Amino acid sequence: MKRVAVTGMAGFSPIGNDWQTIHNNLKTMKTGITKMSEWDKYEGLNTRLGAPVLDFEMPEHYSRKDLRSMGRVAQFGVRSTELALKDANLLGNPLLTSGSVGVAYGSSAGDTGAIADFGNMLLNYSCLKLNANSYIKMMAHTSPVNIGIYFGLQGRVYTTSSACTSGSQGIGYAYEAIKHGQQIAMIAGGCERLCASEAAVFDTLYATSTRNDEAHLSPKPFDLNRDGLIIGEGGGTLILEEFEHAKSRGAKIYAEVVGFGTNSDGIHITQPSSATMETAMRLSLDDSGISSSEIGYISAHGTATERGDIAESKATFSIFGDTLPISSFKSFTGHTLGACGALEAWTSIEMMNEGWFHATANLDIIDPACGDLDYIVEEGRYIETEYVMSNNFAFGGINTSLIFKRCS
Repeated sequence: MKRVAVTGMAGFSPIGNDWQTIHNNLKTMKTGITKMSEWDKYEGLNTRLGAPVLDFEMPEHYSRKDLRSMGRVAQFGVRSTELALKDANLLGNPLLTSGSVGVAYGSSAGDTGAIADFGNMLLNYSCLKLNANSYIKMMAHTSPVNIGIYFGLQGRVYTTSSACTSGSQGIGYAYEAIKHGQQIAMIAGGCERLCASEAAVFDTLYATSTRNDEAHLSPKPFDLNRDGLIIGEGGGTLILEEFEHAKSRGAKIYAEVVGFGTNSDGIHITQPSSATMETAMRLSLDDSGISSSEIGYISAHGTATERGDIAESKATFSIFGDTLPISSFKSFTGHTLGACGALEAWTSIEMMNEGWFHATANLDIIDPACGDLDYIVEEGRYIETEYVMSNNFAFGGINTSLIFKRCS
C-alpha cells in the first residue's frame, strides 16, 4: 500500500479565501453569517440567513471560452484547484496530463441558475434561456468535469455528489486511489453555491435557523437553544500525492492522510443514526491503524440541528469518551454542503500544524441531551497532537470520517 501526502490546499469560504484571513476570523470569533434581504421575495421561506463568499471573482486569465461552461459552483472548484496546484508546485506540470492524476470532487447540485432555466422550459414551454452549456452548468458533476477539462487531466474521475459528504468523500476516494497505486496524484474536494432553493430544502424540514434579525447569534451547534442550521457556500481543494513521489520532488507536505471510513445508515433519508456514525469513525480508525487515544482533536459535522447534534455527539462519546476536544467550523461558515468536507479538512490540517484549534461560535449552554464531550468554547485552544479526525454526515444516511497525521 502507498502512503498519501497532502501537498496543496486552497479554498473559498464565508470567513475568508486564504488561511491567514480564516485564522484571524476564527481567533476573533467573527462569523460569516448575514441576513439575506434578497430572499424576502420568496413567499413561505422562513429563514433569511445565509453565509456568502465575499470578494470572489475569476481572474482575467480565464477566457470567455474557459468560463462559458462554468457556473458559480464550477468556478469555486476550478479556481480553488488552480490555487491548490500552485501551492503544491504542480500547476503546469506535465504530470497533470500524463494520465497519472485524477479528480475526485463534488457538490450537492450543479448551478441552480442553469437548473432554473430548464425549469422555465418545463413551466413556460420556452427554450429561449437554454444554450449549449446550460446542462454542463446544471449537472451534478459540473465541477470535476470542468476541473478535468481546464487542467487537461486524463486520469480517473470520481463524482462525489452526496450532499454534505461530497467534499469528504472526494478526499477519501482520492486517498484510496493513490493508496492502491491507481494514481500518483489526485485533485480532491467539493464546492457549493449559496441559493435560496438550498435553504428551502432544510426550511421545509423545519431545520433552518430563523433568528433573522440576530445573524451574529446563529447557528449554535450543540447548544440547548439552537434553532437550526444556516446555508453557506464555498469551495475547497486538497492535492493528494503518493508520499514518496512528493518527497522525491521536494514538495512541502502538509499532512498525511492515514484513515478513511464511509458507510450508509440504511434506515432513513433525513434522520441520522448514531450507531452507523460510530461505525464510520471506527472504520477510519481501523484503516489508520492507530488507537482512539491518539486522536487529539475532532472537527465535528456540527450543523446545529437537534437530531444531528445529538446523534453525532453520542457516537463520538461512545468511542472517545469525554476528554477529546471537539468544535464545529460550521458555526462560523454555516453549512456549505458540498464544500464543507474539504474546507473542514483544510482548516483541521492547518490548525494541527499550528497547534491551535478554534472554538465553536455561539455555544453558550451545552445541550444536556448531547454526548458529554470536551467542547471547545469561548476561545480557541492550544493543542499539540499528531492526529486529527474530520467527520461529515449527509442526507441519505451517508457517513464519512477522515484522519490526518502531522508531518511537520
